[in-house]
Amino acid sequence: MVTLVRAPNASAMTLSGTNSYVLDCGRGTALVIDPGPAIASHLAAIVAAAQSRDLAIRAIALTHGHPDHALGSPGLAARTGAPVYAHPACRAPHDRDLPLEDDLLVGVTALRVADAPGHTFDHVVLYLPRERALFTGDTILGEGTAVIAPPGGALRPYEKTLQRLARDFADAESIYPGHGPRVADAQTKIAEYVQHRRMREEQIVRALRDGPATIPRIVRNVYGPARSVLWPAMARQVLAHLIALEEERRVAARPLDRAMQPDEAAMLNPRIEEILAPGEAAVAIAELGTEMRLERLYEYRLLEERDAS
Repeated sequence: MVTLVRAPNASAMTLSGTNSYVLDCGRGTALVIDPGPAIASHLAAIVAAAQSRDLAIRAIALTHGHPDHALGSPGLAARTGAPVYAHPACRAPHDRDLPLEDDLLVGVTALRVADAPGHTFDHVVLYLPRERALFTGDTILGEGTAVIAPPGGALRPYEKTLQRLARDFADAESIYPGHGPRVADAQTKIAEYVQHRRMREEQIVRALRDGPATIPRIVRNVYGPARSVLWPAMARQVLAHLIALEEERRVAARPLDRAMQPDEAAMLNPRIEEILAPGEAAVAIAELGTEMRLERLYEYRLLEERDAS
């Protein structure tokens, strides 16, 4: 049995809040997946959810190290004495590495741990066979699409992760995402995510067929010209696609000999820490990778096959 405890940290990046899950693992034991932010009332709600079912929290697992998923783990560990498990590459504090491509055993329940790079390089997806359920963190959300932004994430590894989920977990029926509602049809959702990435790349390539363009120009072409608070997220998504295309020698970039215009700078290097409260800003910076400043404005052009050879 799976119990959802949603954190009170709703935002543009976290949707209705971060989802924490309490799993009944048998013999009176529980596993918590993603304790969420370090909000005392939320940690108390997680403990209360376990106690209401006469369960003792014996393990805590992180899908990845972003602050809205991981910052609550030290506090929950201190309350319960449970060890924190995370990807070996995860920089968030944890006691034990998750057994990648093997089973995590809690009580009498074994969850398969799949290495799932893309959204971040320290991401895992957990599979609970008895429920035919995937716990996907930020790899797949309950609504909308996931942010893939360099330097913490990369597009082609993400696409391979989606393909792997469809192939290796073809019997999965539901998805418990890191944000948003439970997904009842796992295979349809995975296919939608695969198709969405293909569609977005086709739109970017189509925009470049009209001639060389900067990321801000591509964003306006693909997402629409009206100013949006999500432009920085859109810009970083486009950057992830362009990096992949450049590595495949399908696109070439050249620096422009001019400074960014104010609207270009606001899109490419948003001063998030000046706009949002500290906790929300930390999440947005981690999600969008804006700690990596884009110092120069680049123009991108499609390469013909003879240019790429």
